Amino acid sequence: DRSENALYLIDQELRRRHPKQPVRSVLCDIRDADEVSRFFRDVRPEIVFHAAAFKHVPLMEHHLSHAVHNNVFGTRNIASASAVHGAKFVLVSTDKAVSPSNVMGATKRLAEKLILSLNETAGQHFVVVRFANVLGSNGSVLPLFAAQIADGGPVTVTHPEATRYFMTIPEAVKLVLQASAL
Repeated sequence: DRSENALYLIDQELRRRHPKQPVRSVLCDIRDADEVSRFFRDVRPEIVFHAAAFKHVPLMEHHLSHAVHNNVFGTRNIASASAVHGAKFVLVSTDKAVSPSNVMGATKRLAEKLILSLNETAGQHFVVVRFANVLGSNGSVLPLFAAQIADGGPVTVTHPEATRYFMTIPEAVKLVLQASAL
């Protein structure tokens, strides 16, 4: 993670819940290809679950270069290191990558195309899974809806004709694990 506080919190949770398991927390920015390469050389992962992304649609509309650098180039860095070191790779993407109508969706679609193209050239397992809104995940829309309700409403959606799809964290985890096993 590149969020020092988020990394600290997950490190503490993992150590508390699994005290006998070794935990190695790494502060790393996926946009830094050299740092990513060093990590892969040191750790040599067998499988990579890549979920690092900027995902807030309205924010990314105003920060195009950050969206591209993180969601596309950062994904390229992780995928390239995975290919070099022979790791299976699962990209966690979004339903917004289907016929993208915004910057965030477009960057995730580019990342998907990049990953799927590696199946032809890298000779190993590169897959993509797409999620809708995962209830309770980091960046979930539910806290926004809860705050809007607490303030007396209204509860807003992107567009009056928009349909929101939700899944639970266990459903999301199951999908990622199934994709990695295919």
